[in-house]
Amino acid sequence: MKPCFGYIRVSSKKQGEGVSLSAQQEAIERFAADHNICIVRWFEEQQTAANSGRPIFNQMLKALRSGHAAGVVMHKIDRSARNFSDWAKIGDLADAGVAIHFATESLDFRSRGGRLAANIQMAVAEDYIRNLKEEVRKGQIGSLKKGLYPFAAPIGYLNNGKAKLKTPDPERAPLIKKAFQLYASGQYSTRTLRYELDRLGLRNALGRPISKGCLEKFLSNPFYTGIIHIRSTGAVYKGAHRPIISAHLFETVQTVKAGRCGKKVTRHNHTYRGLFRCKQCHTSMIPERQKGFVYYRCHTQSCPPNSVREEHLEATILNALQSVRVSDELWVQFTKEFRSWAKKRSLNVDDKPLRLKKAHLEQRKERLTDALIDHIVDQKAYNKRMKALLLEISRLDEQMRVIKQKQENPDYACKFLELAKTLAVQYETAKPAKRREIAEIALSNREVFDKNIYVEPSEWLQAAQLAPSVFSCAQGQATSRRPRQVTEPNFEELVAAATSPESIGAITALIRD
Repeated sequence: MKPCFGYIRVSSKKQGEGVSLSAQQEAIERFAADHNICIVRWFEEQQTAANSGRPIFNQMLKALRSGHAAGVVMHKIDRSARNFSDWAKIGDLADAGVAIHFATESLDFRSRGGRLAANIQMAVAEDYIRNLKEEVRKGQIGSLKKGLYPFAAPIGYLNNGKAKLKTPDPERAPLIKKAFQLYASGQYSTRTLRYELDRLGLRNALGRPISKGCLEKFLSNPFYTGIIHIRSTGAVYKGAHRPIISAHLFETVQTVKAGRCGKKVTRHNHTYRGLFRCKQCHTSMIPERQKGFVYYRCHTQSCPPNSVREEHLEATILNALQSVRVSDELWVQFTKEFRSWAKKRSLNVDDKPLRLKKAHLEQRKERLTDALIDHIVDQKAYNKRMKALLLEISRLDEQMRVIKQKQENPDYACKFLELAKTLAVQYETAKPAKRREIAEIALSNREVFDKNIYVEPSEWLQAAQLAPSVFSCAQGQATSRRPRQVTEPNFEELVAAATSPESIGAITALIRD
């Protein structure tokens, strides 16, 4: 009996759970019995033959070249190969004297006519796969244009079946959001962030801690902002799924990843590294630890000696945050008056500037598409610009959505002021990373010169600081000898300040933990 190998194959592991493999094996065994062939070894594979590089198939070819068997029996031609590269390898074996048999096809591979018939059937099988790929690709593009992601959901989302939206995973989505927030703080490298996420319990689909490659991949994936980016082609689409993070947070992470925010981790990891600048040369003050104290120094040779200790920085920051001072009595009176005013009026915050900006961006999208059609820009440049436009539109949508929510909640302005009022307390009790975040969000123009520290409250904090003082002045007019003039605080301006994009971004960042 002639010793031969038996090769059986299905295209996927799911198909391998069916009866196809056993049916192929039975057909090969019947063929072997009828043609005096002994199957000395079986090779079983669960992988598509559309592409070359099947490991079991290549292992079998190597064994045949080494003379471990006189030939091979396969179920059908399309079970052996569906691409010309692998088919050519089978032809080379036949030319070298290796017997090639197909259990269900009555053709003689050694004859010219049989070889020609086999080549034609192989061409038909390859064309079938090529056509199938095109049809699948058409269906995928159709789904992508509808905002549906036709591939496996990235970590943090759930698969809900074919042609259905991916939804946030209630267990892992909050941890994905936390990962973006921690990395955006600039206090974590990918290595230290992996350890922290492992401690928090983030696992991959197999229940294992996420790898460095997985972490870097999802930190660069705009899918979490509602934008679909196909890495293989660079194409971008507006997704219909619910975002996990904001576009602003995603772009902050990309800035940190690109190294434009300084080192993420230093030897001592000083709290205010990179936040304060020399007032004369505008370069960053470099932190140094000497004799148990941390000094922030300007290293520019042309500048006079300029340094300040970290505790002096913290005292100045705390003093600036304490500038928003409102007595409990005035606070109660202010909120009461505001709620009374809110009941009488509709908080109609004008989002017209944002809507106009969004309309302008939509026009730019259309012009960019026209430029691609007219071959003014290439596909790569188109994809890059379209991704940036979609991120910007997503950011505007977030701002308008938050403004709408605040319009429906009159107490938001009070919450806005209350947060500003308690910032100093938050700062005193916070850990170093949170202290840094509060200082960065609440203070601007942070400079040092000749041991003097200069800081200013950010615009949103100035607005919060002004409102109660205006109210206090208005109430104080009742004690004047002049006839009382009822002067209502400008609550409209307060609401506008509280719901401005700058305020919303600052408050969202401060309360996100």
